[in-house]
Amino acid sequence: MHKLATLVPLILSLGYSQAAPSAQSYKWSSVKIGGGGGFVPGIVFNTKEKGLAYARTDIGGVYRLNSDDTWTPLTDSADNGRWNYWGADALATDPVEPARVYVAAGMYTNSWDPNNGQILRSSDYGKTWSATKLPFKVGGNMPGRGMGERLAIDPNNNAILFFGARSGNGLWKSTDYGVTFTKVSSFTNTGSFVADPSDSSGYNSDKMGIAWVTFDSTSNKVGGATSRIFVGVANAGSNSVFVSNDAGSTWTAVAGQPTTYLPHKGVFSPSEKVIYISYSDGSGPYDGAKGAVWKYSIANSKWTDITPATGSDLYFGFGGLTVDLQKPGTLMVAALNSWYPDAQIFRSKDSGATWSKLWEYNSSGGLNRYYGWDTSLAPWLNPPGNTDTKQIGWMIEGLSINPLDSNHWLYGTGATIYGGHDLTKWDSASRNITLKSLADGVEETAVLALISPTSGPNLLSGVGDIGGFVHSDFKTAPKAAYTNPHYVTTPDMDYAGQKPATVVRVGNDGSDTSIKQIALSTNAGSTWAPYAPTPGGSAGGKIAISATGETILWRNSNGVSVSRNSGAFTTVSGLSSNSAIASDKVNGTIFYAADGNKFYVSTNFGSTFAATSASLGSSSSPVKIVSNTKKAGDVWVSTDKGLFHSTNFGASFTAAPSVTQAWAIGLGAPKTSGAAPSVFAAATIDGVTGYFRSDNEGSTWVQINDAAHGFGAASSNPVSGDPRVYGRVYIGTNGRGIFSGDIA
Repeated sequence: MHKLATLVPLILSLGYSQAAPSAQSYKWSSVKIGGGGGFVPGIVFNTKEKGLAYARTDIGGVYRLNSDDTWTPLTDSADNGRWNYWGADALATDPVEPARVYVAAGMYTNSWDPNNGQILRSSDYGKTWSATKLPFKVGGNMPGRGMGERLAIDPNNNAILFFGARSGNGLWKSTDYGVTFTKVSSFTNTGSFVADPSDSSGYNSDKMGIAWVTFDSTSNKVGGATSRIFVGVANAGSNSVFVSNDAGSTWTAVAGQPTTYLPHKGVFSPSEKVIYISYSDGSGPYDGAKGAVWKYSIANSKWTDITPATGSDLYFGFGGLTVDLQKPGTLMVAALNSWYPDAQIFRSKDSGATWSKLWEYNSSGGLNRYYGWDTSLAPWLNPPGNTDTKQIGWMIEGLSINPLDSNHWLYGTGATIYGGHDLTKWDSASRNITLKSLADGVEETAVLALISPTSGPNLLSGVGDIGGFVHSDFKTAPKAAYTNPHYVTTPDMDYAGQKPATVVRVGNDGSDTSIKQIALSTNAGSTWAPYAPTPGGSAGGKIAISATGETILWRNSNGVSVSRNSGAFTTVSGLSSNSAIASDKVNGTIFYAADGNKFYVSTNFGSTFAATSASLGSSSSPVKIVSNTKKAGDVWVSTDKGLFHSTNFGASFTAAPSVTQAWAIGLGAPKTSGAAPSVFAAATIDGVTGYFRSDNEGSTWVQINDAAHGFGAASSNPVSGDPRVYGRVYIGTNGRGIFSGDIA
């Protein structure tokens, strides 16, 4: 028995041996994209307090539902040292004391996350947290993250929690409200399924482990605890559902169970004394070609196959599963995954004997959709000219009916949260329910690029999975992502310093060689056109456009290439595929590059580059180059060894004092007219890693983020100052969208 007594508060006071930079108070707000923009694998309602619910995301932390259908983020304090707190692999809300909530947090179980996981616990609805460190990793963004919930609270003794771990680490128990955990040594079947044993990265080759823990709240008590507990384990081809009848002391496989597929969800219906289980042949969230739904009756120990599709209609597994506690025998289950023509959700009013669907084919081959689709809170989900048949979504694992309101339901998809408040209309003759995007307040995008031009819209973004947006109003969701072409992911953008309406973006999918992976706009992103010279099959990387807009420099895995006046791209010799690149924002002939500790300049539109005699110290990995929009030759370079500034086109550099490492940097409006621009940096300064601003060219700094705004991993976040508003900065995060900050 391994007992953990390590207690780590989530809200930490900062203490360092070196004098920390002074702090300046900032007002932070989300730049609204709306709709979420990422995968929501779990939505959990509280069974005691009406309307209380939480959503867990795979890379953006946890949210609490408000009475007006908006959501409040609860884990924004996660900072560079605790970035893996945003990977929420399981969540439990207390059925006895609703103010208590718990999260199993950690991002990856392979080498991508060097940190072990933790159980976060709160006694004030997630306003503040404490953390218990675990002796193993937790995988909020690993395969199987939609299974669950892996964390459960004993409904008869809420001091008791069980947590099912990944990677063969077994079942763990707490008897003190999650302060400490002990391993349940009697539970030995810890899950053998591996999605892809050949994956050398460890991402798909780790054991899925335990999938869910479910209490039978109607069972007798043993020592004050619920006696009957079910645990679902990621086993395929062998027993995967286990039960204890003595509060977790001993365990046996439930007799007669199906063994073909993986159990994704196990949901108990207390009035029926039945546990319903959804199965899929894959771990999710992307796969699923076969599956089943079964129920197990405790009264007669009988298993019944209640799968709602058969034969050629069964081309998916099953994920999301929920029961209506107000209407015993009413349950819903989601297909995992029906990619075409749309996802499917099934509903039964008779314990699975018969089912109805959210849509059906009609006699002409079209679809009869038994719902009205409302994307008014996130119009980009259904942009003008949309021809995608998918409305219901995809990757549906977090499906929940409010246990205290049969009309209220929510489910998570790969892009948003849908639901409504008229669910019982499904059971009427019209069957026409409202399906509305209800993710207002959830900002889960992975932001890869931010630019703030000197005129036009204040902000444009490049985003993973949903492309990117022009942000003309930070409080209103954009109507559409970039189109013509639409890239799923936009890793980089730039604008022409002297023609700021000219904007370039690069896409990250070269698999379709017919789609040019560079797009150009001459009206600040209102409309776009593919950049004709872009070679097919080449994608991703970094992009820079000359100050006057006629030259594009592109660096990706193929190296560095340049195109001028819409001519063919030609290779630029002497620069590696690791080079940081940028244009001078004043002089249209000049481009910059950095590699290792060397700095390079081109004075002939990027055709050739020459190393200057200046050195970037002991740097080995330059990160970002930015240049002054009002002064040619004024350039900044962030590296793994600091921050460097030149005012003479890189002929010489000055290292910013006290900066030992810097990632994203950006220039903003000066404090006074005619002064040097403000410098913003995600950096380590005087031993403190955070976000900083300097108004005197890096001589001194103020820290602008605080204990409530950590922004996750500093190394992955783009930063842009606003050249028109002094003090304003934009920070993109890897899972919490975009923040706008102004001096308070």
